[in-house]
Amino acid sequence: MNGPLAPVIAAVEAARAGGRDLLYETEALTVAACLGVGIPSHLVVPGPGDVARFDLSVLLGDRVVVKAMAPGLAHKTEAGAVVEAAKDGAAISSAIASMAERVPEAQAFLVAEHVAHEPGPGGEVLLGMRWTDAFGPVATFGFGGTSAEFLAALAPAAVFSPALRAGIGPALDACAAAAPVTGGVRGRPPAMERPALERLVGAALDAAARLMPHHLVEFEINPLALTPRGPMALDALGRIGPPPEAAARPDLRPGAVAGMLAPETIGVIGVSERVNLGRVILRNVLAAGFPPERVVVVKPGADEIDGVRCVPDLEAMGQVGLLVVAVGADAVPDIVEGVAAAGLASGVILVPGGLGERAGTEGHAGRIAAALAAAPHPRPVVNGGNCMGIRSVPGGYDTTFIPAHKTAPQGREGRHPVAVVSQSGAFAIARHDRLPWLDPAYVITVGNQVDLTVGDYLDHLADDPAVQVAACYVEGFRPGDGLRWAGAAARMRERGGRVILYLGGRTAAGAAAAASHTAAVAGDAVVAAGLARAAGALVAGSLDEFEDLLRAAVLLADRPFGGRRLGAVTNAGFEAVAVADALGTLQAARLAPATLERIDAILAGERLGGVVAAGNPLDLTPNCRAEAYAAAAAAVLGDPGVDVGLVGCVPLTPSLATLAAGEGHDEDTAAADSLASLLGGLWAETTLPWAAVVDGGAPYDPMAGVLEAAGIPVFRAADRALRALGALAAG
Repeated sequence: MNGPLAPVIAAVEAARAGGRDLLYETEALTVAACLGVGIPSHLVVPGPGDVARFDLSVLLGDRVVVKAMAPGLAHKTEAGAVVEAAKDGAAISSAIASMAERVPEAQAFLVAEHVAHEPGPGGEVLLGMRWTDAFGPVATFGFGGTSAEFLAALAPAAVFSPALRAGIGPALDACAAAAPVTGGVRGRPPAMERPALERLVGAALDAAARLMPHHLVEFEINPLALTPRGPMALDALGRIGPPPEAAARPDLRPGAVAGMLAPETIGVIGVSERVNLGRVILRNVLAAGFPPERVVVVKPGADEIDGVRCVPDLEAMGQVGLLVVAVGADAVPDIVEGVAAAGLASGVILVPGGLGERAGTEGHAGRIAAALAAAPHPRPVVNGGNCMGIRSVPGGYDTTFIPAHKTAPQGREGRHPVAVVSQSGAFAIARHDRLPWLDPAYVITVGNQVDLTVGDYLDHLADDPAVQVAACYVEGFRPGDGLRWAGAAARMRERGGRVILYLGGRTAAGAAAAASHTAAVAGDAVVAAGLARAAGALVAGSLDEFEDLLRAAVLLADRPFGGRRLGAVTNAGFEAVAVADALGTLQAARLAPATLERIDAILAGERLGGVVAAGNPLDLTPNCRAEAYAAAAAAVLGDPGVDVGLVGCVPLTPSLATLAAGEGHDEDTAAADSLASLLGGLWAETTLPWAAVVDGGAPYDPMAGVLEAAGIPVFRAADRALRALGALAAG
């Protein structure tokens, strides 16, 4: 390779020829120089007796840093392989002699100028790059110094991808380490201007994309000192490994995923005359409205089951658009091989597990992959194994194996333009059961992704205007699939859609990543979350947050956010305080004088003028009645300075009808004059994005139900509502 990176390639090749998996620091500093980073003046001294042969005047300043150079020595500080000394021959010789005893494997010693800089945030950062199987080359930026890993646990490093260059700015905006660098700290001026920092990250991205195929699989500068002379690499590490391999999978034919989601015909194998998984799948297919005459069951010895014709074997089945396989794992490879060789199905759903997701089953997965690779074109595409199937309202079918009486009622129209794409079938079904109003257009469970991946599905859904929200649960991306998924998420966001991501397995990924500094501050989970955000996706940190984001994204899909100024109304002082404390990225709107006058009049009418004052958040007290409550909410939501609203209610007050009709009281939260019904009318009259809070226990579930039935996103605590609204307003 010619050009500025040629010296780096030469250094990597020299290290490989010497059998090393780490660059010497002098070689790693060559990489830093190629990024436009300054490197300290330095000398390489063989041993303590050789110091006198060198001209120490080439080293700036009056102090030096002495480091051991040894193959495989990554963590010098922990090994006692870094010391400071006076720039004096005797002092340096003494430091080297002592270090040689502590690090007997040292082959030489680096003597570098001591670079004066401000330690800690704003003065020391980390800049790195590494290869990831799921996303390819990435760059990282975060807090530096000896506490980098500890600080990364509190404030994750920013992650960047060459394929998502537009995400550099937003990622730095959200990066805690960038603020003191470009904004200054403790009265000091900024260490770097923002454009210079973005150029530095861009240089790392360019280098990562070009160097990863040449065996440099990880590189880090830590600390990168931000000095008046510019950024200086005080320590650098480069790790060498095999070049990345492209993910080996046959290309998908055009329209393959579309065909999977809307097949013309369906075959099912594994149906029993008793109730088993296959029988439940068959019944769900029919209950979803798929015509029985376009369904066939592979079942020797039977003529029909549930009004569907049966055939004795796959050959008699003929070609189908979708084949659902619900048999034991040991029989699956033979079935897939037969289907692929004869072209009997365009798509296959593999329900059983034991197809590569656990030790000892790799052979089954290998046979399936080989069958797909060897299939005559067009090859079938395979969903699963170890999946719960697919429910496709546009395709008119449901191949999940949960009986209808065990799930929330499911319509045939797909009430909301939502797709749930999940590696876990139980996760997808549980979310649907907890949000029964959701009725998504698609529920796609992909299991162990033996063929089709989460990225494949999102790549298709990103171009489907009928899908406005895609909610994804991912335990692990296949090689290369993370970047495919992120690219699709970016396309979907560009057209106004929303993608929500929950990452499972984060703790295990973090533990596995702790093998080196750069991986420790940007392990696989941090990379996935960072690049998902860079692509415009909403990343949930908990199951509750996933549901909150899904609820808000779906019900506010047609109410664009014009900013982050919040207007809030409640009837409890503590909730008003909680709103003020939990604003996060939102900010309290300054209400217009006309709005304040309108609120004052409402308060006076309720004889509350001497009790509370008009403000934001607005506390109406427990004494406010429903009509005035709704009028006050309308006033706040209608203020020209409000971009997003929150209407909270602590429903235990006797002034409001917040209970369902029943014995012992005269309340009816479903009545036309109840607060819930009046807020439902306000929802229909407004276009502003807003949400409701019902902060009470199970007796007030009916009130929440009335609000949800009107289409209002309802939360049971103000802080959860604000986190969701803030995330949508920010992205």
